[in-house]
Amino acid sequence: MAAAVTATRTVATRRAVGQAMHAAGSTARAFGAFSDIPLGAADPILGLNEAFKQSTSPEKVNVGVGAYRDEEGKPHKLDCVREAQRRILERDLDLEYTGIAGIPEFVSHAIAFAYGNDSPVLREDRVAAVQSLSGTGALRVASEFIARFRGAGTPIYVPNKTWGNHIPIAENAGLSVKRYRYYSEGTCGLDFEGLVEDLRAMPEQSVVLLHACAHNPTGVDPTEEQWDQVLAVVQERDHTVLFDSAYQGFASGDADADAFAIRLFAAAGVDMLLCQSFAKNFGLYGERVGALSVVCQSPEEVEHVLSQLKLVIRPMYSSPPISGARIVTEVLGDAALRAKWYAECKGMATRISAARVRLREEVERLGTDRDWSHITSQIGMFCFTGLTPEQCDRMVSDHAVFMTRDGRISMAGVTQANAPRIAAALHDVTCRA
Repeated sequence: MAAAVTATRTVATRRAVGQAMHAAGSTARAFGAFSDIPLGAADPILGLNEAFKQSTSPEKVNVGVGAYRDEEGKPHKLDCVREAQRRILERDLDLEYTGIAGIPEFVSHAIAFAYGNDSPVLREDRVAAVQSLSGTGALRVASEFIARFRGAGTPIYVPNKTWGNHIPIAENAGLSVKRYRYYSEGTCGLDFEGLVEDLRAMPEQSVVLLHACAHNPTGVDPTEEQWDQVLAVVQERDHTVLFDSAYQGFASGDADADAFAIRLFAAAGVDMLLCQSFAKNFGLYGERVGALSVVCQSPEEVEHVLSQLKLVIRPMYSSPPISGARIVTEVLGDAALRAKWYAECKGMATRISAARVRLREEVERLGTDRDWSHITSQIGMFCFTGLTPEQCDRMVSDHAVFMTRDGRISMAGVTQANAPRIAAALHDVTCRA
């Protein structure tokens, strides 16, 4: 009641002020319908990039951005993508809407890429799949789908370190986010015992988010043997798995190896959803190319699930864009371009691995007592350094090495040339009291 009275008085006050200003001949309004909206918090990554641009340091380094850079620190366009674009342009294709589920050929190639051409779930037509707005869009549709059919407030369990956007995506869809142990602060590696214990302690039929490979932000992945044990617990507790796969091929340079967990769980008959992104591995960041798939128990179930995914998508964004999906379709659908992609993707992964080796060698050469072995034991685009927020702040303020406050370094920003500078900064902030 008190809130309603206050709101009424506020509206009355605005109206009175507006009338007075109008009588005085002013067309500006002191208050509007959006006057009480608070300023939102800045995105930490975008803010970091802006600070990097404004820095006048001649030796500044950006290791915060999650996008591949070449040895010159510049954005990189794959040759196979360039060739695919050329072919598509020559065909002078129409620019009509896709269906709600996207380009069928793209969807077919995307799920074969993830599950494998010989996957039993594909042979048996047990996968419901749609094109999505990259991995983020796939996660959003998946989360809303879960909330609709498991209930608003359904818990989704995410690792104790995870991609920051996982949490608002799930919460905005109506899910309740809970944590399970995954990353060990002490070793900068996997807390496998804690992971298994927490999976076993969850209520039966819980929804669990797992990173398929190249865990973001830690770069810490289970071994194949550990994945086998995770699968056993998931089956024992009848959990539903939501896989986030943003780095297939980019993690190790071998797309089939990076799909190990996805294919293992699918073949075992686990209830699972898979969110795919083609941003990192194809360099299609701005094209927003992704796919969402749901492994079902029968073709009839696929029909039902697909119909409901479309009902989620239609009022959300209606249909996905075509350009990037056509590029991926062209590359994966042509033997020569596909082989070229495998070689180029392996090249990106190899450069990242070499940067890890160089950075570790440089920081260890400086003689610190700290263990830096996690730089090379972690995998993928990111290295979780173990730095405190205060140490990260000093990396920026004292050394112009721009990184996020959680201690994550994008290895894509590390080159053979700047590794000594970054290593010296790491040594300084970790050795200084």
